[in-house]
Amino acid sequence: MKFSLFAHMERLSETQDHQQLYEDFVELCQMADEGGMRAIWTGEHHGMEFTIAPNPFITITDLARQTKNVKLGTGTIIAPFWHPIKLAGEAAMTDLITNGRLELGIARGAYSYEYERLMPGMDAWQAGQRMRESAPLLRKLWKGDASHEGEYYRFPATTSAPKPLQPEGPPIWIAARDPNSHEFAVQGGFNVQVTPLWQGIEEIESLMQRFNDACSGHSGQRPKIMLLHHTYVASNAADTADAANELSRFYNYFGAWFQNKRPVQQGHIEPLTRQEIDNNEMMSAANMHRNLTIGTSKEVIDQIRRYEALGYDEFSMWIDSGMSFERKRDSLRRFIDEVMPAFS
Repeated sequence: MKFSLFAHMERLSETQDHQQLYEDFVELCQMADEGGMRAIWTGEHHGMEFTIAPNPFITITDLARQTKNVKLGTGTIIAPFWHPIKLAGEAAMTDLITNGRLELGIARGAYSYEYERLMPGMDAWQAGQRMRESAPLLRKLWKGDASHEGEYYRFPATTSAPKPLQPEGPPIWIAARDPNSHEFAVQGGFNVQVTPLWQGIEEIESLMQRFNDACSGHSGQRPKIMLLHHTYVASNAADTADAANELSRFYNYFGAWFQNKRPVQQGHIEPLTRQEIDNNEMMSAANMHRNLTIGTSKEVIDQIRRYEALGYDEFSMWIDSGMSFERKRDSLRRFIDEVMPAFS
């Protein structure tokens, strides 16, 4: 089992300084690098202080100067917001700048809040179709002199300039959930990233089964599969309970952003009331405790052993949580010092 860190800047209030938040983010990434994690993943989001990540290539380029060994991945680029020629070129340039450390995670996106601002009228289905047309074009553009006549993109012979440093281009990961997405990824020779969110071990097992089913009908090399999951390594039972409550709040806000029904001002969604949070049984602290990878180091080790036994190649510690930097840092330190050695 390999390990990675999935992280962004989070700004919960106007009192927080963006520069300090970025410095905190970099410190977590440096911990991951020095602690022996395989990769750091950071994604793309727009207009949301909840998750600040307007262009992961910029962030990754800076992280390359502040880390030494860790791979640097987009987790994930929202494919329909990028023309494939632009995406191929910027990814290749980032690979060059990072000395071949880039990995390219690609998704259709999830927030209608972003769709209606960047591409009005696009829905999740069309976003998925755009991603499926775009992703296979990247390797062709990196190879050079590729032309295309598709439903969403049309261009004459074009070459990515520059070419990526990695001979075959950066490894590509597809965010997959439904069986068709797994089939698309596996048949295309792409790695797979799955995110069960708060839905627990049954969803984790189901996602692996979909991947295995896709692989069973594929004669080529088996891609890798990564599990992205909210994780908190606690010092004791009381600390675990605190984390479950904090993650309950996070997922309540995640759900509110996803539903896209509340007013947003200055990048902050209208605050949820205590009663709204208490009434949302699906996102309750008890469910977070049961369904996320949280607990003492021993409890987290036991949970990750189950994921390893299912066949996952990589476990990515999703650290976004609305917690203080200090709590994130302490959890990551315990993960590196106490959890990862059990899998070495």
